[in-house]
Amino acid sequence: MAEFDSPRLLEAMTELVEIEDLVARAGNYAALRFSIDTADPARGALMQRVQERATAIETRLLFFELEWAALDDERVEELLSGEGLDFCRHYLRTQRRYRPHLLSEPEEKVMTEKSVTGRSAWARLFAEQTSAIRVKLDGAEDLSLEVALSRLVSPDRELRRTTAEAVTAALDQDLRTRAFILNTLLHDKAVDDRLRSYPHWLRQRNLANEASDESVAALVEAVRGRYEIPQRWYRLKARLLGVDRLADYDRSAAVTHEDPTVRWSMARELVLDSYASFTPRLGELARRFFDERWIDAPVRPHKRGGAFCAYTVPELHPYVMLNYTAKRRDVLTLAHELGHGLHAVLAAPQGLLHQHTPLTLAETASVFGETIVFGRLLEVAEGAESRLSLLAESLEGSIATIFRQIAMHRFEDLAHNVRREEGELAPERIGDLWADSQRELFGESVEVTEGYRTWWSYIPHFINTPGYVYAYAYGQLLALSVYRRYQEEGEPFVPRYLDLLAAGGSQSPEEVGRLVGVDLMDPWFWDSGLDLVEEQLQAAEAAARDAGRV
Repeated sequence: MAEFDSPRLLEAMTELVEIEDLVARAGNYAALRFSIDTADPARGALMQRVQERATAIETRLLFFELEWAALDDERVEELLSGEGLDFCRHYLRTQRRYRPHLLSEPEEKVMTEKSVTGRSAWARLFAEQTSAIRVKLDGAEDLSLEVALSRLVSPDRELRRTTAEAVTAALDQDLRTRAFILNTLLHDKAVDDRLRSYPHWLRQRNLANEASDESVAALVEAVRGRYEIPQRWYRLKARLLGVDRLADYDRSAAVTHEDPTVRWSMARELVLDSYASFTPRLGELARRFFDERWIDAPVRPHKRGGAFCAYTVPELHPYVMLNYTAKRRDVLTLAHELGHGLHAVLAAPQGLLHQHTPLTLAETASVFGETIVFGRLLEVAEGAESRLSLLAESLEGSIATIFRQIAMHRFEDLAHNVRREEGELAPERIGDLWADSQRELFGESVEVTEGYRTWWSYIPHFINTPGYVYAYAYGQLLALSVYRRYQEEGEPFVPRYLDLLAAGGSQSPEEVGRLVGVDLMDPWFWDSGLDLVEEQLQAAEAAARDAGRV
């Protein structure tokens, strides 16, 4: 590469994208098939074969990344000044952030080859184990973990308690195996970080997110400094539920008897109408997801839990996977994942290397879309009781996405550091770390029960993507600030927001933020987003008073 000129770099990058596109098509196909039936050995074998072949290709291509990193900065800028490189210019610049942490080519090849039987293999085992968990409830057939957890919104406290106990009993099965998986991957990360000279366990994730260590630390401390917001809500919620103090299994309970069933057809029209009310462009794109069957919604045995949007590749289209149980919060989940899908479609012209954003921007479109749909639900709510129900759901969504994710980040931080200091952690020790992080979040407002100490063990982010969870809080606070801009500016804001989505990952987070007037480098940025959450809490308190509940 030292002998390249800009046209030769363009030729090389074009060929690289063609290779990566083919690998991504195969990988997405195998992963999507596996996600809808994790118990099928053939689907698991296909995904494994694709991963192995993709790794072999990645190994062959390692020389390119290493030679690019070896060039001096002046030479790099000279090459990148050439024409036709818009589809890869930002990508190539960001790849050089890893320069201090790259190994020699033979070492990198060994690391890549072994990853198939290392982290990815353990992650697959974890997914298969958690997907197979069945929760046994008296008088009911065994439930998937996803469906059982959805029962924690019930207004019946005894049902919530017995459901939580049944979930704990189900999680106790194979807990030691899942603890061993976590221990193995914690140590695997420690070895990688030592070999690559990362100063701490989170540095690699921060580089991938294009976020400085300082900005992430500021985010975490800002959120931890406002834990009074969730604690204040949980104290109010205890009064609404008629109990002295919430237990952990009460946190998701509905605060009103309003528990509407939302048929799929109703959810579809509500979400489509909400997106179209923002701009017809998004409404038209969102309709394609339904009309062209890009959504898998039903709950089925062995289907992966939760919800996600797979971008696939720019020349195709995204897929949305849900586990739709006809609850009102499922409508917001649909809106959320469609936001990801719309982001993928609008950013597709940026090409394979720039379609995806860093995790810190990945939640912007999803939370923004969810907020639009929530506003529509609130508009049609009849009476203070209905407003309280909706505000409670939305507030708890914000708490889950901001405060709970930072508490989970705190658990992950403890787990990585304590594992490095103490060696392999017993399941009970992991439970201690989980309970400590949760008690800090809840304060005295929520009792952390003994059974809750194992509930870390079904969360895939700790396994699949170390350091992932703080990006949820980052994205939520950013999206709320962007939505506030929309409230202030109205229609003139819409084109700039579409420009933000269309930019994909072709610019840094700071540059993308400036498209909509948001300064991510402002030290007060996080506090201003948290203020919006507190305003939502104040609205919920007012609705509770208007409804005569407090």
